[in-house]
Amino acid sequence: MPVVEYPQGSKFPGHIGLTTEDSSPAWPEPIRAAKDSPNVLFFVLDDVGYGQLSAFGGLVETPNIDRIAKMGLRYSNMHTTALCSPTRACILTGRNHHSNGVASIMETATGYPGYDARMPFENGMLSEALRQQGYNTFCVGKWHLSPSEENTAAGPFHRWPLGRGFERFYGFLGGETNQWYPDLTEDNRAIEPPKTPAEGYHLSDDLADQAIRMILDAHVNAPEKPFFMYYATGCGHAPHHVAKEWADKYQGRFDDGWDVYRKTVFAQQKELGIVPVHAELPPRDPDVPEWESLTSDEKRLYARFMEVYAGFVSFTDHHFGRILDTLEEIGELDNTLVMVISDNGASAEGGPAGSLNEMFFFNNMSESFDDNFQQIDTLGDTQSYNHYPWGWAWAGDTPFRRWKRETYRGGSTDPFVMSWPAGIAARGEVREQYAHAIDMVPTVLDILGIEAPDAIRGVAQAPIEGVSFAPSFDDVAAESGHKTQYFEMFGHRAIDHDGWRAVNPWPGPDFTTAAAKGRQFGSEISLAVLDELETDGWELYRITDDPTESRDVGPEHPAKLRELVALWWVEAGKYKVLPLDGEVTSRLGVERPQTSRPRSRFTYYPGLSAVPQPAVPQTLNRPHSIEADVTIPPSGAEGVLLANGGAAGGFVLYVMDGRLHYTLNYLARDFFTVSSVDDLSEGRHKLRFEFEPTGAPDFTVGKGASGRFQLYVDGVLVGNVEVPYTTPMFYELEGLSCGYDSGAPVLADVYSSPFSFTGTIHEVVVDLEGELIEDDDAIQRRLMSQQ
Repeated sequence: MPVVEYPQGSKFPGHIGLTTEDSSPAWPEPIRAAKDSPNVLFFVLDDVGYGQLSAFGGLVETPNIDRIAKMGLRYSNMHTTALCSPTRACILTGRNHHSNGVASIMETATGYPGYDARMPFENGMLSEALRQQGYNTFCVGKWHLSPSEENTAAGPFHRWPLGRGFERFYGFLGGETNQWYPDLTEDNRAIEPPKTPAEGYHLSDDLADQAIRMILDAHVNAPEKPFFMYYATGCGHAPHHVAKEWADKYQGRFDDGWDVYRKTVFAQQKELGIVPVHAELPPRDPDVPEWESLTSDEKRLYARFMEVYAGFVSFTDHHFGRILDTLEEIGELDNTLVMVISDNGASAEGGPAGSLNEMFFFNNMSESFDDNFQQIDTLGDTQSYNHYPWGWAWAGDTPFRRWKRETYRGGSTDPFVMSWPAGIAARGEVREQYAHAIDMVPTVLDILGIEAPDAIRGVAQAPIEGVSFAPSFDDVAAESGHKTQYFEMFGHRAIDHDGWRAVNPWPGPDFTTAAAKGRQFGSEISLAVLDELETDGWELYRITDDPTESRDVGPEHPAKLRELVALWWVEAGKYKVLPLDGEVTSRLGVERPQTSRPRSRFTYYPGLSAVPQPAVPQTLNRPHSIEADVTIPPSGAEGVLLANGGAAGGFVLYVMDGRLHYTLNYLARDFFTVSSVDDLSEGRHKLRFEFEPTGAPDFTVGKGASGRFQLYVDGVLVGNVEVPYTTPMFYELEGLSCGYDSGAPVLADVYSSPFSFTGTIHEVVVDLEGELIEDDDAIQRRLMSQQ
């Protein structure tokens, strides 16, 4: 007897009698996608510049992204917001970043509608729309779209991937992670990586494995059911982690430096047709030194930074190729719409000389070239947290000016390749139509013949703000429907309109010019400063003639400039861009609503999931204590009681060689340790660490408060050390773990993770306001003499 189906919510078409003998059944119709609907695969790269990928003339080999370009199209005029979370919000919703409440990264949320990082549910995601159309929906890799303070095991989970329409998730919730020791989440629970680096683990490999598994799991059970996969690796965001053999593939390739790189790539871009032949390469950025002005050692180190980055990107491309191969093997590649995009331009967060430890940048700490050069052979490995010098970011954004976080085209114009062999006749062609990340969702809906939903799970939907660029797939002359687009990032502003572009750079067109005015990245925009910026801060470019923003024609076209400035303010009002905020550090420290009520006492138990860094007790620069209630067995014990951070910076309270120790890893440069004088005896004990500040922090030079480290066993002082400074603002972003060290070990030269405690931990309490135990001066003097 054939199965009778009926639309869900409609009248039951069967017959209900007294018994099944005189009744006929019918079933609610399952949600099924339209026959032959294509799969949709978004591959979102991180911090990859316009001039880095080989598909865009760059010198980083990405044969699998090239494969997509040859099967389909390269869009030379695709735009993003200039930063990661905002662009990702645009990619998934089709709405502007301020409309999504994602003005910048989630960690800098402030209490204004365009800035609060609480993405409204009326801005539905593509995952939610396609799930309603019978698609499987998978999210693999970086999320960075839920408020940081909600990324704990307590949730709430409604803004995690599974709360936003994805059926499966495997990846990391924050903005970056250690590629060797990642913070992993599967669905709604934290997990540990399946292997260690010594066993061959790397995140890019793991993410590809999981993506392939999700695709095949669904395919073998419902071969005709299409999927939407959002595949967002950590590459090429710092830390640039990759095995040495991949970095060594590029040995010597970048020895000529960033000036030659820029010229070489510019020429190749013209040959490929992604840059007009009449375009000019902008003059040297004053923040970037000439390569030939560097010493031989500087050249060697800086070239190696780039070799590692290039190896990282190529390694990730290799594993993306495994996904493509899987789709081809199961006969799905031709009917898969693949879109590859970077979330912003190349990153300058490595500073002028590069960084062996990116946490230096976030802590306002300068690095020593000599220290970095001595560790050149560790770049990319498990002991580094490296990022290349900003000269490579400048070169990586060829042919444009500047880089990530800035709304010049170097920050906001990005590589975009796509293919759909079953639906697009064109092969290997270039499209020049203007497009933005908000256009990806309406383009997908357009080709699927799906109207944007009026409601998702009962929530009425706001209008989609992007427009489809599908008409350009097979028509090189199709007119772009996207005429006007505003930009704003940390007060840096721009607007594109009908071939013209106005830019108001903040704190200036470059750091050198800004410094001459007493400004720097993160400076406040006061009303007086805003008045000055509106008077003489705007620049104007005719992009159709000058796509690289080489010539400011504002003085020649004052009326056009006034027109675009007025239009920027109209768009700002429409999309919740105000109030303008140029600050960064203060935004990182804003008090935000927490899942739990404010507290000063935190209790942890052994073996539970690591606590994400945003939810960790803020112990920096304040008096605090850590007290572990433990039982030491007759045979003794060792291991971690509490750890926070990782190899790039953090602290750990632990037992080793029979004694209690506390060590602060200051950005992997200095290590301050206090140890107990005597061995711990068998039995139950209260093991306590206290920090008592003795001096104020100096954030301008990357130093936190000086102070006193003290250890107590059952209330008796057993260790005391004076430290000249501590970490000022941030540890490595791994979070806090009790009874073990999750991820990269805080003390890699002392123990290997997880170094679990072998005694019994009853609880560990972190207290931010408890009274300090009074010092015994005599014991202090004895302990000081023994250090």
